[in-house]
Amino acid sequence: MLKIRGLRSGYGRIEVLHDIDLDVPEGEIVSLIGANGAGKTTLLMTICGGPRATAGEILFDGRDISRMQTFEIARLGLAHSPEGRRIFPRMSVMENLQMGAIVADPAYFKTDLERVLTLFPRLRERLVQSGGTLSGGEQQMLAIARAMMGRPRLLLLDEPSLGLAPLVTKQLFANIAEINRAEKITILLVEQNAFQALKLAARAHIMVNGRVELSGSGAELLKDPAVRAAYLEGARPQTEIGPEAQE
Repeated sequence: MLKIRGLRSGYGRIEVLHDIDLDVPEGEIVSLIGANGAGKTTLLMTICGGPRATAGEILFDGRDISRMQTFEIARLGLAHSPEGRRIFPRMSVMENLQMGAIVADPAYFKTDLERVLTLFPRLRERLVQSGGTLSGGEQQMLAIARAMMGRPRLLLLDEPSLGLAPLVTKQLFANIAEINRAEKITILLVEQNAFQALKLAARAHIMVNGRVELSGSGAELLKDPAVRAAYLEGARPQTEIGPEAQE
């Protein structure tokens, strides 16, 4: 569904992504992990059109979207739930969901609303409440639900568990699995909780300093000694992951 080849991107003269190659097959959950500053968020933002790719291709269903505007990309069926949630705090939960539905066919609004409220029942209880007064977990639910209101085929999730309590995190990952299984939505997941991200993913990639240094199935990377040391046990710096770390 998503094929990235030779992607370069950054901010001004600072290049953050260096020759990224990455595939997201239709129907799968693909996880992307790495240290802070590795370029994970920049990659998701570049896929969505800002910042612009300076080289390479971003193919969505075979169509190069690297020069398209963000709203055009969204209309193709790609949605982004950004790091930090970025809901509209002064708008109600319902108004936030309506904003997410702007790129979708209005004929499906009621059906889609019921779908996300069934997935996140806490939001049903807070439809008239301002987004900014929700708890952190509820705001994250709203951010994902808002993205789903655009009827995406591919959902980009950036650090959904950041700052959440363990019990809330557990429920959130169950929701993500359900979105993929029941809603048939392909997911590219950037996540700080490496164990949960790898456990959930059919396949995963590890980014180091703007490059994809290691790829494999989630199960394979969970068993990899170098990955365990850097991301699951904290025994060595995360920047050591790569081919040289396995020699």
